[in-house]
Amino acid sequence: MKTTLVVMAAGIGSRYGAGIKQLAKMDENGYTIIDYSIFDAKKAGFDKVVFIIRRDIEEDFKEVIGDRISKIIDVEYAYQSLELPEAYEVPQERTKPWGTVHAVLAAKDLVNEPFLVINADDYYGKNVFKDFYKFLNDTNNQDASKLQIAMAGYKLKNTLSDNGTVTRGVSVGNADNKLVKIIETHEIALGEDGKITSRENLDGDLLNLESLVSMNMWATFPAFIDLCDQYFNKYLEKNKENLEKAEYVLPEMIAEFLEEDIAEITILPTNDKWIGITYKEDLAPAQEEFKEMLENKDYPANIWQ
Repeated sequence: MKTTLVVMAAGIGSRYGAGIKQLAKMDENGYTIIDYSIFDAKKAGFDKVVFIIRRDIEEDFKEVIGDRISKIIDVEYAYQSLELPEAYEVPQERTKPWGTVHAVLAAKDLVNEPFLVINADDYYGKNVFKDFYKFLNDTNNQDASKLQIAMAGYKLKNTLSDNGTVTRGVSVGNADNKLVKIIETHEIALGEDGKITSRENLDGDLLNLESLVSMNMWATFPAFIDLCDQYFNKYLEKNKENLEKAEYVLPEMIAEFLEEDIAEITILPTNDKWIGITYKEDLAPAQEEFKEMLENKDYPANIWQ
């Protein structure tokens, strides 16, 4: 069965500063984090990629990565813009799209098969793609009466930045690794005293170094995109007085799914190494990590040769 990798690469990356962080080169061959994610996904069995980008980065994106990848795997493009349904007006001062639910919605006409959504600027590790491929090709998940979704559960301690705070979906599961609660948590930081703090002031039971967090890696089926459409419209109606800053993210929508009991979410805990570039200062350490993986022969010296 065809299985698609959906890569969210439309984020403006305001915290990263100058340059398009999704296109930062990780190795001497000029390959990006996206190259490595696609290499791992393809090896796991995924056979199509949908890039969600903005029109204004299209030329750069295709030059740096898209044209190269299209020779290796089927590639399609979806475009996230500021456009809203007719009933709503885009505020003049609005410069960035409406969040990750809106991003997935941009791919609505291109994805008709099981799919995995990832961030373009996160390296997720090798094994996790195999776990997701297996989940998506399990007929029990495909035929279940309730929509099935899987998320990767990373330990918070493996996803912090030394260069500033981070936002994470803090995920609480039951004994069967089914998600019971997800809390989109902002400004997470590790203090010198070893304590974790956040804007939401979550207590230590929920937010600690061992907490499982979502890194925007979700596997599911086409019905999910129809729900994105439905819930995004509900979100707009609820936030129509605050459209200057409103941003609807996947963990927030999935928390609503849980409340309304319309989906079952399986946490796939992983010990895979996560590498991300939130801030400009994260780039050099990330490049160092890739250098180490190449030296350890975790990857071929040139992944596309």
